[in-house]
Amino acid sequence: MAGRAQPSGGPGPGLLPLLLLLLSAAAVIRTGEGQNLVTEDVTVVEGDVATISCRVKNSDDSVIQLLNPNRQTIYFRDFRPLKDSRFQLVNFSNSELRVSLTNVSVSDEGRYFCQLYTDPPQEIYTTITVLVPPRNLVIDIQKEVAVEGEEIELNCTAMASRPATTIRWFKGNKELTGKSEVEQWLDMYTVTSQLVLKVGREDDGVPVICLVDHPAVKDLQTQRYLEVMYKPQVRVSQNYPVQGLTREGEPLELTCAAFGKPQPTDMRWLRVDDEMPQHVVVSGSNLLISNLNKTDNGTYRCEASNAVGKSHADYMLFVYDTTATTEPAVHDSRAGEEGVIRSVDHAVVGGVVAVVVFAMLCLLIILGRYFARHKGTYFTHEAKGADDAADADTAIINAEGGQNNSEEKKEYFI
Repeated sequence: MAGRAQPSGGPGPGLLPLLLLLLSAAAVIRTGEGQNLVTEDVTVVEGDVATISCRVKNSDDSVIQLLNPNRQTIYFRDFRPLKDSRFQLVNFSNSELRVSLTNVSVSDEGRYFCQLYTDPPQEIYTTITVLVPPRNLVIDIQKEVAVEGEEIELNCTAMASRPATTIRWFKGNKELTGKSEVEQWLDMYTVTSQLVLKVGREDDGVPVICLVDHPAVKDLQTQRYLEVMYKPQVRVSQNYPVQGLTREGEPLELTCAAFGKPQPTDMRWLRVDDEMPQHVVVSGSNLLISNLNKTDNGTYRCEASNAVGKSHADYMLFVYDTTATTEPAVHDSRAGEEGVIRSVDHAVVGGVVAVVVFAMLCLLIILGRYFARHKGTYFTHEAKGADDAADADTAIINAEGGQNNSEEKKEYFI
């Protein structure tokens, strides 16, 4: 019957897909059997040399060729059909085709194909990546000269790099944090980093460094030195007496030193809350009193000023008697609008010690009187009753009787 007829020859319909699958698997195994193409991606800095290597494992003398991203043949075995002389043969054998590309540019970037003429042909690609270092690195500063306490803005720009750079900031050896913006034009990137910095007098002459992190370049940096103006710093020192007390009748010499940017041009001495004594001699930064007396006691101030501001330092003078032997006062001068001098008056300390000693002596006297009034009393009752006798004989008898009575012969301590 027609419905039961079977086609003569060949496999049945159910076996055909399975047979095709097995044939396909056998073809894949044959294509890769004994042949393996190996290559690596290449990263190169613009202007340098890139080397492309197509290698064969278990070679059977099949032909190797190299193609560019436009699939034009660069080398067929050891022959170069392409007219670009920047491609040069480095090595050719049955197992390797190695080619160099000199003076690499961004236009050379892309996929390059290694082909092996087997049946069927094998192909593998390598990618050339071109790095472009920043063309220029510049720091722009908002103010060439700043005043202490001000905030200044610095901008560092790294132009035309590939990929985009990372910018880092340093003030001296300390790393700071900036804010970066990236602009792209075609395949190039321009990065600008902004740093806002509050400056003080300690920043004068310190370098601010802009450093670039980029895979195409190492240690690329630029720097600007900060110039900071600040008001004077004032200090008063005692030249004479070098050590010891400032005694009545002896001389005193003080020197005022001031440092600032710009250097202070105006310096003067004055006496706080009182007029300067007529016998005081002021010569520039020096103050001299040739013959000290009690009326010279007080605070003497040295003031210095420049274009930024004014500062001062104070010296507190206490004149001692000629017989004084107390340790000298300690004079401490400090610069600034609130300059303060502190001195230790050892005469006051001695008075406090004397009061304490006197109080302790008074306490000892009071305790002595207290214990003297409460000392013990000793009574004897051996002749009790003899005082009441009418005559001497009776007194003796009474006294003897008292001695024989052991209960009455007692001693008391009160």
